Amino acid sequence: MSNKKLHFETLQLHVGQEQPDPTTDARAVPIYQTTSYVFRNSQHAADRFGLRDAGNIYGRLTNSTQGVFEDRVAALEGGVAGLAVASGAAAATYALQNILQNGDHVVAADNLYGGSFNLITHTLTTQGITNTIVDVRDFKAVEAAIQPNTKALYAETFGNPNSDVTDIDALAEIAHRNNIPLIIDNTFGTPYLIRPIEHGADIVVHSATKFLGGHGSSLGGVIVDGGHFDWKTNADKFPTLAKPDPSYHGAIFADVAGAAAFVTRIRAVILRDTGATISPFNAWILLQGVETLSLRVERHVENALKIVEYLSNHPKVAKVNHPSLPTHPDHELYKKLYPNGAGSIFTFEIKGGQEEAWRFIDHLRIFSLLANVADVKSLVIHPATTTHSQMSPEELEQQHIYPSTVRLSVGTENINDLIDALQEAFEYV
Repeated sequence: MSNKKLHFETLQLHVGQEQPDPTTDARAVPIYQTTSYVFRNSQHAADRFGLRDAGNIYGRLTNSTQGVFEDRVAALEGGVAGLAVASGAAAATYALQNILQNGDHVVAADNLYGGSFNLITHTLTTQGITNTIVDVRDFKAVEAAIQPNTKALYAETFGNPNSDVTDIDALAEIAHRNNIPLIIDNTFGTPYLIRPIEHGADIVVHSATKFLGGHGSSLGGVIVDGGHFDWKTNADKFPTLAKPDPSYHGAIFADVAGAAAFVTRIRAVILRDTGATISPFNAWILLQGVETLSLRVERHVENALKIVEYLSNHPKVAKVNHPSLPTHPDHELYKKLYPNGAGSIFTFEIKGGQEEAWRFIDHLRIFSLLANVADVKSLVIHPATTTHSQMSPEELEQQHIYPSTVRLSVGTENINDLIDALQEAFEYV
């Protein structure tokens, strides 16, 4: 199958299994529920372990069901290879740990998902990795934050939870001028709405738990290698990829795996040693979600934009944080990057404070109060006391999260039912 000749909606259904399963002739991707694989002979086993022969070794590293999922997401993002792992948190962690070592530095956006923010500002610091958190809309500040030991620039397509828009092209230009890769979390954007690699990103990560799966049923994460960053030219800066690896008898991943060096090294070393493996069953469930990604996202966006309009005109709403609004500082960039709309996860400020926000949430029908987003079912949460509660008051202020902030994840229900539910909840405020 030539991926270049096919459109997104076709790719999401066929990549990775262009022909029926060769063993059973099944049209659906089989679930290969196995931990291990038989080698043909001793030489074959040695070649597999020595990375001289591509194929399955052990379930912690690869699985055929997982492989279809990896290939499909990589094709949708326009990357050269993908790696699926147990969760979105694992994907973000592995992407950073693949190039960051003790004494290194990372520059990251100030509007990250709370878990990613904690990872960078707290967990990685215990491993000797320092950071600078910057406003990624301030390009001078971004460039000024880059140090000689900086190894990556990390941001998201949409900020969490306020749905501010990232200028990926501008960040990529800054990163590449300073010989570092740009890593973009595209969980909220989805490859259907934006493909960061086309805008200069080098690595893309996803919490597949969200839009890719779409039904809140399975955890998973994906790392996609854009295949464009020249690790070897910057060998001293990126020794994990461009210098001999002692755990693989001196193999240089940039030589062994070429354009797919980044994800190959994660699979061969980090996943081997730390084991955040996705289960074949979860990979299969997430594949079912990917097959309807475009259809669902269209409806998510359609509903979200109608709710944004409704909230913008409600007397009990102080502010709606969504880039589709002409008053939003990212509005022009939003129109450029998202001509078909985007941002079904966003916040609004209710008039009052925490008490009013909680009262609204506790009386909101249809919307489920839970710590997830991007489900086909509509969701709601109070970020300051839940998803971002580990942050200090200063950090919350930095991310524009207040006691009055309510986050919505708009699902695919009938829009009239959703607006009726919102209207009823406001009556208790």
